[in-house]
Amino acid sequence: MDKNTRIAIIGAGPAGLSAGMYLEKKGYFNYTILEKNDHVGGKCNSPTYNGRRYEMGAIMGVPSYYAVHDVEEFAGITHDGPKLNRDYKDKNGNVIHPFDPKKNPLQIPHLMKMRKQVKQLGEILETKYKGYDVNGHRGVAQGRYDGYAVTPGREKVSGVNENLKDLALPFDEFCAKNGVELTKEIWIGPFTSFGYGYFDEIPAAYVLKYLDFQTTMNFVNINLWTWKNGTQSIWEALNDKLRNHARLNSNIEKVERKDGKVYITVNGQVEEYDKLIVTAPLQFFGEYADIREDEKKYFDKIDYERYDTMAVETRPEDHPEISYYVFENMTPERYGHLMVYYRRWRDDKNQPIVTYTLRNHKDKPEIPYEVAKKTVLDDLKTMKNPASKVINEGDWYYFPHVFTEDYAAGWYDDVEAMQGKYDTYYAGEIMSFGDMDETSEYSRELVERFFAD
Repeated sequence: MDKNTRIAIIGAGPAGLSAGMYLEKKGYFNYTILEKNDHVGGKCNSPTYNGRRYEMGAIMGVPSYYAVHDVEEFAGITHDGPKLNRDYKDKNGNVIHPFDPKKNPLQIPHLMKMRKQVKQLGEILETKYKGYDVNGHRGVAQGRYDGYAVTPGREKVSGVNENLKDLALPFDEFCAKNGVELTKEIWIGPFTSFGYGYFDEIPAAYVLKYLDFQTTMNFVNINLWTWKNGTQSIWEALNDKLRNHARLNSNIEKVERKDGKVYITVNGQVEEYDKLIVTAPLQFFGEYADIREDEKKYFDKIDYERYDTMAVETRPEDHPEISYYVFENMTPERYGHLMVYYRRWRDDKNQPIVTYTLRNHKDKPEIPYEVAKKTVLDDLKTMKNPASKVINEGDWYYFPHVFTEDYAAGWYDDVEAMQGKYDTYYAGEIMSFGDMDETSEYSRELVERFFAD
């Protein structure tokens, strides 16, 4: 492709900004990043309170976040934030020790069985499900893999593995099929509590491509990365280093693709481009673009999580001493309840704690926002950490995905076959997974595939 190709990128979250970075690395500098908000970072959202930043969206990373490390190196930053830790409570607010045999000796047989199944899952993922962890979903429904390995070198890999079709099953069924049901007790913490849905509804592919074995073990061992100025600062630093900074407050009113060109009406002005990369939610593409019949057919199948975060003040005597997970509230039967609340700054009680809750499930009615908010505030009282004031609220469009039937029918292969059609490329959360590293890594792959030297 001509290096002078005029490229428009819609969205300045991790996917869009990473696309700009990887394009620059390939020698493409004639790109424009259009962002409707007045800030970059998307769901990496780190507001400031009393001189310190806290997290309303993404919280942390792990050493296997290789694309995020690319961004750090490019932007000249590093993970310099506070060390995180956690504890656990039951739904009645009692501190529990689900993984500590010394404090919970009656659980020793269960813990031994669970650890055996975790080891077993690690082994079958590397053998029976070889290729499960490549970035993106291309080929999985057909029993093959084609992408980049989750290694520091991220080498290109491909192959045939009929067993990969099992990844279309809900994670509950996948675990039952392989006799590793107890592993869900480990995987649920960084999955459901982080807003990615429930194991009885979400295809195993999403769970395992995000929480591949090495990433999960990093979470288990609390081998975590944080950033002093929040996850948003990663993308602010990247934006500052890019040759072409994201254009904020860009209201895209219309996208028209014709005669080999892309015409975008931004803030009342028509701009002409040669190619378009969409990293904003594809589900809403038709609200402003000349969406085609095949695009609409597939984008209409996308669902998403209603995931809410809320930052609250507490009285000093009510401030939690650590972050808490509430596993009993991470089940479909308890959707709408408080799943986890984070204390980011351990040395300062004059900082907010942030709560996280899911209020939808595939087979259940959506819980209204205000109802879930009240439930969470009541749960904080039950946890013995009542809020004295709500200072910020986030009502997120979160983790776009498709369900088992569409995944198994080849949704991803069909959409990937459309890449470049209408001079348009699709990236962002739905094409990989809704965490900052997977979306960034997918942008890297997109550039490698379609904007090669």
